[in-house]
Amino acid sequence: MIRHLVLFKLNDGISHDDERVRAGVKAFEDLGAQIPEIRSWEFARNLSTRANAYDYAINAGVADLDALRGYAEHPAHVAGVALWKEFATWVIADYEF
Repeated sequence: MIRHLVLFKLNDGISHDDERVRAGVKAFEDLGAQIPEIRSWEFARNLSTRANAYDYAINAGVADLDALRGYAEHPAHVAGVALWKEFATWVIADYEF
């Protein structure tokens, strides 16, 4: 299995209430049910208020690297990423477990 972790940081001046953020959150909340390659899906807002904390996280599981590529290329994922590019940056880690 491959674990796919993503941590999102809202850009300066962007709030959680921003209309674009709400649209991006909705897109990623629904993503787990839309992409067949996804075996497990968690997307949530971070509860930490520490200065170095990221704002949102994805914790997903897929079977293998082919499934990870299928997920990354899926139109619903591509559309969600396009939304997030407007208001956030992120870091990614993919590893076998």
